[in-house]
Amino acid sequence: MLVLLVTSRETKRWVLPKGNLIAGLSPHAAAAHEAMEEAGVQGLACPARLGAYRYRKTKKSGASLMVDVDVFPILVTEEMDEWEEQGMRERRWFPLNEAANAVDEPDLQVLIRLFRASEIAPSTRQNVMPGLKGSKGMFGWFQRLLPQQGNFFELFEAHATTLVAGADALSRLLQGGPNMADHIKEIEEREHDADDIIREVLQTVRRTFLTPFDRGAITSLIASMDDAIDQMNQTAGAISLYEVTEFDKEMKDMAAIIVDAARVLAEAMPLLRNINANAGRLHTLTERLVKMEGQADLIHDAGLRALFKAHGASNTLRFIVSREIYSHLERVVDRFEDVANEIDGLVIDHS
Repeated sequence: MLVLLVTSRETKRWVLPKGNLIAGLSPHAAAAHEAMEEAGVQGLACPARLGAYRYRKTKKSGASLMVDVDVFPILVTEEMDEWEEQGMRERRWFPLNEAANAVDEPDLQVLIRLFRASEIAPSTRQNVMPGLKGSKGMFGWFQRLLPQQGNFFELFEAHATTLVAGADALSRLLQGGPNMADHIKEIEEREHDADDIIREVLQTVRRTFLTPFDRGAITSLIASMDDAIDQMNQTAGAISLYEVTEFDKEMKDMAAIIVDAARVLAEAMPLLRNINANAGRLHTLTERLVKMEGQADLIHDAGLRALFKAHGASNTLRFIVSREIYSHLERVVDRFEDVANEIDGLVIDHS
């Protein structure tokens, strides 16, 4: 994963595109507007903020004051050849760790490093049974004499990868345009990939003597993940069936939440390899997924309200079709909350 940074206009240090709130725009929409002006990129901004940091800004008056910045993740779908501040800044894509090292603000460095699981310390990726360290060395010796635990962690992470890819394709689909059929096909293919993975998980459960978690917990977790990609596919199917080509702002906001939810889940999966050590971070991630679901509900309700006012009486068919799209998107986010609940259950049982 890459992060886009730009240089500041005066000091030329590396920063995130940012600016003041804009009247009439929500905070995440204002962030997207600033990214377009300063970095020449467009895409879907997630309404759920990633976090916040503080830095000291020198005003025109000469005063140096602390400024609070909310950070919103944006899935970039287009890089412009020309943009408003092109001659004032340099833009560059950085790998996560390099981006964190490039910025000056300590809190922002932490936010960037935590953006994805690839930056987690190797110690969190050890393939060990929870609770088998320290005084339980004798049981660890006995465990090594038993059959292998299977490749469950690799399969969980592979399924999370399909969710990220499916969410990205769904977000591109809701941008409309001439390539919608390609995005629908990709979502369908990603759902097939996920089916292969869950089939492998179920087969592995049956043939493995020693599993890292209770067998029911394994099947429940992978099933809840599979429900999420199934719902994405159903959303794409409805869009294809009804030949929908234009999408409300609220629909795109819900898609942006789905993209970020998939990313958060992809970060959580490797942490399951050592739940005891990673319980705190897992709780933070599942709490974020639950908050996203709540925010998606608010956006869903606002979108339906606006839809009814605009088309409830004058264009009933459009209202019914759009309402179904909203319902599908809401169910996708609900499934991510289900996965969060499954992970919380594992944390409670194994930490």
